[in-house]
Amino acid sequence: MRRQPEQQPPPVLRLLLRYAKRGRLRFASHRDFARVLERALRRAGIPMAYSSGFSPHPRISYLNSAPTGMASEAEWLELGLAAEVAPDEVADRLNAALPEDFRVLEAVVGRRPEFTTSTWLLDVGQVPGLADAVSELLAADSAVVRREAKDRDVEVRPAIVKMEVLGDGKLEMTLRIGSPLVRPDDVAQALARRLPALNLQPISYTRVSQNLD
Repeated sequence: MRRQPEQQPPPVLRLLLRYAKRGRLRFASHRDFARVLERALRRAGIPMAYSSGFSPHPRISYLNSAPTGMASEAEWLELGLAAEVAPDEVADRLNAALPEDFRVLEAVVGRRPEFTTSTWLLDVGQVPGLADAVSELLAADSAVVRREAKDRDVEVRPAIVKMEVLGDGKLEMTLRIGSPLVRPDDVAQALARRLPALNLQPISYTRVSQNLD
């Protein structure tokens, strides 16, 4: 007789965790981070809830992971726990088990939110004419760039909610989260078409927040 899959009890507690991806570990892929996190959860002794079926998995749900190579101070995930544990204790125990460049910054009780925008900080360096290029892009009705890795065009202008030059070679932009997802390097490419002096190679990208408005 065929064995029936084991039914797992529902989570006792759902936690939202905000974590940072910094330094060299910004080059870790999402799959690499998932493996590191699951190892850290086991080492930290966090009582995880598991999915049902023949191959149960920890109940972890990721929210809009940043692209590989980009740093972030605002990555979010939802954990389902099988027992009550104080959110601050979960954060402390995980930070003791995670690599230094992966840090849990916040842990709160709650279910996953539906973020609508992300705010990014770009270090583009001192580039004469940057403010004018930003104004030109914001005034445009359309801005299409080529994403070579996927061999397709991406329309970036509708995704740009806000963009401004902060000084010291910093540029802040807020982008809508949608499908297809427009990345900050897509927007940087659109800027470079208007400003050839903008060198895309050394630009660093950091997500500073995910937003509900």
